[in-house]
Amino acid sequence: MRAARTLARLDEVGTGDHVCQLLGPADDVMDRSRAFVADGALFGDKVVIVGPAAEATSEFAPRVLDPARLEGSLLAAVRREAVSAGREGFRSLRVLRHVTPDGSPAQSEELLRCELDLEEFAADSGALVVCAYSSAEWGASTLEKVSCVHPHHLGSRPASPAFQVYRTGKDGWTVNGVIDAEGAPAFAAILRTLLARTATVRLLCQALDFLDAAGMSALADAAAHLPDRKVVLEGTNETVRLAWELSGFAAPVVPVVMTP
Repeated sequence: MRAARTLARLDEVGTGDHVCQLLGPADDVMDRSRAFVADGALFGDKVVIVGPAAEATSEFAPRVLDPARLEGSLLAAVRREAVSAGREGFRSLRVLRHVTPDGSPAQSEELLRCELDLEEFAADSGALVVCAYSSAEWGASTLEKVSCVHPHHLGSRPASPAFQVYRTGKDGWTVNGVIDAEGAPAFAAILRTLLARTATVRLLCQALDFLDAAGMSALADAAAHLPDRKVVLEGTNETVRLAWELSGFAAPVVPVVMTP
């Protein structure tokens, strides 16, 4: 069973991990990620770097995927690399992704979709995926949003966010922590992204401590965002269920089901 955790070093990354690595303004992504790349040879993993081709020198992985030159989605590309790694006798696929802004207005939405794709890919395939973000290149709100869909975080600076949504099994997503007014916009964006891919989103909420009024509104609005969609929350505690009912959200017009 996958579990959320904070790492002290990149050499602690294990199979199926999807890590958010937050870099300081002066940090070089390749220098800071040297251990993760080098461990590919140690453990027999195929290493792929996702980022501008100029970043990867001969001492690093021979396989570089430049997002600007990909044909199709990044998910399709890493899936092909995973299949190739299996044929070539590698234990698994090890992906280092340096995420940089491209200046497009739609990048924030696309970024979240891509991170959820990679989270599902890592959980289902056993690949090791590290997504590196520089605090000098991204705003705090974007970093907060993407950190919510990584179950693993590197170091003490990028402490685990107030809540997380990450893949559990083949048909569910674990939700943990507290979803309040500050985290509600990110929660709504995550749910809308998931509901765009499947008619029913199953959330495992045994570790969800509380959902405040803003979080409940975000849940209800996201569930109703597209027609014929439903969100099922399993394992909710009594406080969450009671607050949902007392707030008037437990109505047939709201396509949300909560169960103990």
